[in-house]
Amino acid sequence: MTPRSNLDPRELLAAGTELLQREALYLDERRWDEWLALYTPDCEYWMPAWKSEDELGQNPRTELSYFYYDNRAGLEDRVARVVSDRSAASSPMPRTTHMLNNIRLRDDPASGRMGLGASWVCQVYFPRLKESRVFFGRVEHDLVLREENWLIARKKIVLQNDYIPTMLDFYCV
Repeated sequence: MTPRSNLDPRELLAAGTELLQREALYLDERRWDEWLALYTPDCEYWMPAWKSEDELGQNPRTELSYFYYDNRAGLEDRVARVVSDRSAASSPMPRTTHMLNNIRLRDDPASGRMGLGASWVCQVYFPRLKESRVFFGRVEHDLVLREENWLIARKKIVLQNDYIPTMLDFYCV
């Protein structure tokens, strides 16, 4: 089904859910080019750090973040380092399984725009360490309709278990 901005909220949610599920699958299967193609060139990809037990960072330009890319070129550079083995932390590549739940529309969809919220869990196996870790949290996606396809214009990842005993990279969240 081709997503269109005039769909009813249930159809919009179904189209958005399908996109988020594809995103998770592409990460798990290391289909980097397809994963990157889900993002607009001017996308924002952000995982803020916690300022305290109850306060999350609000500004990626002035406060500490786990990740912050203000466009797809930043994501493309990170992927290039991972696949070229220039990332020691990613060699050998950890194996992941992403799970999404409670996917919901965050607000009334405007023409050509859709905000989604979800809960997520990522199981990660680190072959070098022979250890598994679980990361979990909430995520917000802002989607835009471009040439009959929904794309991710903004992704904000909230990591709930922010004690990180090992490396953490974009494919783990």
